Amino acid sequence: MRAQHNSTARQHEYAIVFAALGDETRLTIVSKLVKGQARSISELTEGTRLTRQAVTKHLRVLEEAGIVQNTKSGRESMFELDMKPFKDMEEYLEFVSTQWDKALSKLKAFVEE
Repeated sequence: MRAQHNSTARQHEYAIVFAALGDETRLTIVSKLVKGQARSISELTEGTRLTRQAVTKHLRVLEEAGIVQNTKSGRESMFELDMKPFKDMEEYLEFVSTQWDKALSKLKAFVEE
């Protein structure tokens, strides 16, 4: 598992996901999609002050990060959440947390000597 999280390519993927989620508007979009139902741009725009163009730009960032998937339903684009990046991030954060716990334990032992 360690090698999986240390590769430069994997870290780059994690950075892209974190960057995509680092925007309040994109987090709002993700929260609308987390219910599991595919939604149109119109539906994702409802209740916001954003234009369809603005929502589309945010959806592109999320799509490039692998967080959402776009499918066509007639003339309309439908977006749904892909949970794989979140599962990968959970594993990565657990790995980092374990590393920090080990480092802090070593520091504590050193300070207490």
